[in-house]
Amino acid sequence: MIVKGKYRYSYSTINLKTTVVKRFRAFSKRVAHSHSETLQKMMDFFQWHGIDPSDRSTKGIVEEIQKNRKRMEAAIAIIRDIEITQTKPTNAILHALLEQKIKDEPVRKEQRPLKKEPEIEITVPRIRYERLMDKMGMLKRESQYVIDHIVLIKPSFGKPYLRLEITGGELENYKRTLQNL
Repeated sequence: MIVKGKYRYSYSTINLKTTVVKRFRAFSKRVAHSHSETLQKMMDFFQWHGIDPSDRSTKGIVEEIQKNRKRMEAAIAIIRDIEITQTKPTNAILHALLEQKIKDEPVRKEQRPLKKEPEIEITVPRIRYERLMDKMGMLKRESQYVIDHIVLIKPSFGKPYLRLEITGGELENYKRTLQNL
């Protein structure tokens, strides 16, 4: 309803402590033009991010950080893929074309010989390789031990199942070994 060029809204009241109201008013001045708009933005923020203000645990925030981290890692992977599949081959083609152009030009008296850049090979240092081989051997032994202690149980009723016959300490040791790799 329009009254003398102004919009008329229907309002509802909420009773709040004066300290909370003072704090909210100061916050509202920085965030939005009106208190209603500030509250609307705050509620949208909490709903969008799935955060419960009464929940004291940081589970929701940690989940949001992990989700953002996964997004960043995916973006980095895409950029690396673009670099490997597009940028490097294009750069190599341009480099080859430029070398061909230089070869086709007449030789000058003062022309310096071109220095070939050494090709970069990606290698693993021997020590690191030996450590990886040791870890792989240890993992094979641990896995074989676990597999050797699996027994097939065929009950008279029901489906057959597998039973692992190792102690809890051995299982924890195996889990720790897998986590440390």
